Amino acid sequence: MPKQSDFGLFSGLSEEPFMDSTAPTPERIWSVSEVNGAIRKLIEGSVDTLWVRGEVGNWKRYPSGHCYFSVKDDRSELRCVMFARDAAALPTDPDDGMEVRVLGNLTLYEKKGAYQMSVRRLESEGAEGLWRIAFEKLRSQLETEGLLDPARKQPLPKHPAVVGIVTSTTGAALRDMISVLSRRAPWVRVLVRGTRVQGEGAANEIAEAINDLVATGEPEVVIVGRGGGSIEDLWAFNEEPVARAISGSTIPIVSAVGHEIDVTISDLIADLRAPTPSAAAEEVVPDGVGIREGLSQMPVELAKGLQGMFRRRRTMMEHALSRLGLGIDRRIQPVQQMLDHDFGRLQIGLRGVLDLRRQRLMGAEGKLDALSPLATLKRGYSVARTGDGQVLRSVRDFVKGDRFMLRVSDGEVIAETTELRGENNERNRE
Repeated sequence: MPKQSDFGLFSGLSEEPFMDSTAPTPERIWSVSEVNGAIRKLIEGSVDTLWVRGEVGNWKRYPSGHCYFSVKDDRSELRCVMFARDAAALPTDPDDGMEVRVLGNLTLYEKKGAYQMSVRRLESEGAEGLWRIAFEKLRSQLETEGLLDPARKQPLPKHPAVVGIVTSTTGAALRDMISVLSRRAPWVRVLVRGTRVQGEGAANEIAEAINDLVATGEPEVVIVGRGGGSIEDLWAFNEEPVARAISGSTIPIVSAVGHEIDVTISDLIADLRAPTPSAAAEEVVPDGVGIREGLSQMPVELAKGLQGMFRRRRTMMEHALSRLGLGIDRRIQPVQQMLDHDFGRLQIGLRGVLDLRRQRLMGAEGKLDALSPLATLKRGYSVARTGDGQVLRSVRDFVKGDRFMLRVSDGEVIAETTELRGENNERNRE
């Protein structure tokens, strides 16, 4: 409430009624602008930031981005303005008649002498409010266009050689996905297109990143996602630019946004929805360990199957010969000899095939081991990383006194930089 001292702004005015023609001439005559300015200072200086609940009326957004409206109850109405920098955060415009609460400050528009509230935040009274309304509007639009039709979805490649990722380079989601991809398929090349995943303008950046990766023609599948958060944090993946970029992609897109309970527009329109970023990485590549084990057992299982088949056929033939009697033994013996001969040749051929397959398998295994980062580490090499996982490739990347992690074949060592030695390193001379 205004304090008595606040009215000192008007101390120069006569205390006599304005309509009294006998009142003496005041020492000072105020202009309209001065009066409105004084009232504005009085209002803004005496009332703190406050929440107001009411019903939206006369909502209008101008090309400038500024929004003008009112909030009212059954007895009163309060005029409001929401400037473009704050209105840009709204997922959609509220409808007239919607129950909302607004946060802001009381002020006076001096030019018109109009008392109003400058609104910084507007929220619907309903669950998730404007966010849910905006989500349903875009979902309905995309569904009408046929972009949510399951028939449009592209199948994922079974054995991709290159995987693209669109996400924040500073988030845990990227580290999780790379870790899973490296463990399951160390031969796969990963292309990362870093981008913001929340905040104003993030949706356009995500869409641009998707288009850029697709345009290169290198990835066979692209993962788009981020870790969990509130509906506001995940909102970039509910905006139309991202939906259009995913629907227009010529290669499969996997959406991995938030946690399993979080469902976004990108989840609905993508070719595959994964509950988490880690799960997305597991979906796009096969398990290399399982493939290796399956290949190693294939020759053994093939040999067992063929041997069993021949044993059954021979037993059947022997039973048939027994039933025919001794009289035709001489006619059958050449056939038996031929079978024995063919069986021997088949065994020799089978052993050759198995040996060839075993050699090829050993060669493939050697190539896989050569490509594995762990094999490099076992040869005595190590990888230095910062605390946030960034690889230190050059002496220039190290800073005296900083701690870093040294990855070796059987674990990690925490180390500290005490001295730098290298060619053309200015810090060596410090």
